[in-house]
Amino acid sequence: MLYTEMVTAPALVRGGAVHLLDFSPVEHPVAVQLGGSEPDELADAARLCAERGYDEINLNVGCPSDRVQSGCFGAVLMERPALVADCVKAMIEAQPVEVTVKCRLGVDDQDPETVLPDFLSRVRDAGVTRVAIHARKAWLQGLSPKENRDVPPLDYDIVHRMKEAFPDLHISLNGGLETLEAGLPHLETLDGLMYGRAAYHQPWDVLADVDELVFGDAPQTKTRADVVHDMLPYIEAHLDAGGKLAQVTRHMLGLFAGQPGARGWRRILSEGAHKPDAGPALVLQALEAVQMAQAA
Repeated sequence: MLYTEMVTAPALVRGGAVHLLDFSPVEHPVAVQLGGSEPDELADAARLCAERGYDEINLNVGCPSDRVQSGCFGAVLMERPALVADCVKAMIEAQPVEVTVKCRLGVDDQDPETVLPDFLSRVRDAGVTRVAIHARKAWLQGLSPKENRDVPPLDYDIVHRMKEAFPDLHISLNGGLETLEAGLPHLETLDGLMYGRAAYHQPWDVLADVDELVFGDAPQTKTRADVVHDMLPYIEAHLDAGGKLAQVTRHMLGLFAGQPGARGWRRILSEGAHKPDAGPALVLQALEAVQMAQAA
């Protein structure tokens, strides 16, 4: 399942920025991540998301950015589990799409062994059945958002203990997973894996064999070049709708990570995709550079 970047409920409800909810049908199944702390406002935002056809609505209680703290949503809400429970209850009652939660182990000086079970119990009692846990605390005092992704130590064991304590909850593990192989052993106990930066920067390495290794499907036969060609209709539709090539290709730069020709692929797209007339031909030019490098 694909997750969007976090969209704030105030932006949707007060700001009318519903264009932030746009997505392509090919992206299903897709979940929207919402940020907020006002139950009624989150309920209104959830209704907007449901109307646009999302498969899941996720309340983000893990983002540690200063901007998010000042708005009283994101990881700071780990300090207010009763409010989180009120929020998800309102979201669930407002519309038919499943509501899930993404959280941290705790924040600052909180003891995860105490805080996390209480948090999970409250959101479960409010109607949530699926939770993704980033296996780090968030240090809201003293660490930047970037540092919060890496500096606080990982504690996978406590996530596994939470699954033992809450067998009725679907619990996915997030944080520090850099390869598919690193995540697979966790599935012996846990229900899912959530990949962020690794899947973004090395999509092929992380995702290409998921259907086979996780779901038991037949080995996939596509190549990276096939994926490039599969993207062309999507790119053409985006351009026809008034979009820019770079808005798509900047998310494709990691497709050939670690392969011969990867540097040329990134360079051609990075330098050319911003030009006014850039289109599918530039993507094919970049692919040809990769194929020439691999044939050398």
